Amino acid sequence: MTWCIYLTHPEVEIDPEVPVPEWGLSDTGRQRAAKAAFLPFAGGIRNVISSGETKAIETAQVFSARLNVSQRVLPFLHENDRSATGYLAPEDFEATADAFFAQPHESVRGWERAIDAQNRIVTGIRSALRHVPDGDPVLFAGHGGVGTLLLCHLMGCPVSRRHDQRRGGSWFRFDKAWLMDQTGRNLNWTEL
Repeated sequence: MTWCIYLTHPEVEIDPEVPVPEWGLSDTGRQRAAKAAFLPFAGGIRNVISSGETKAIETAQVFSARLNVSQRVLPFLHENDRSATGYLAPEDFEATADAFFAQPHESVRGWERAIDAQNRIVTGIRSALRHVPDGDPVLFAGHGGVGTLLLCHLMGCPVSRRHDQRRGGSWFRFDKAWLMDQTGRNLNWTEL
């Protein structure tokens, strides 16, 4: 059994002039990311893998530095591609995200389709785990949207925003085998 933690980045410095993938953690986000290194699962982690977005890399760095664990960056673990719209004001973003999850086989406002993002994150995590010795616990530092799509896949349920995290800086634990057999049940996000 190889268990994994999927941890989303916490609060970021929002700057409409900077591409979203380049946003970094805010001071509050760094403080919250540091809490992950003190959770019960932390001491067992042997591998830290993050997406290539700045906020995920910084989340992984905060965690891995505290525990002196090396980390890898895998760009294909990035958040769903929203470059067609770039920054959206909070109300507009929430409405677009609702549509993204509600219509997984359609591109909403030019965003990557949810079904494609789900296939990418599941395939990416499977690929990453092929390079991790069986039994070595792994922490993936990533994003809420694709993390929710991963969670839906692991439970074998349809894509739905009702499984979304309530707040960034949340995590869930899963077994590597669930990527194939989709027998994860009752998975839920836990806030840092």
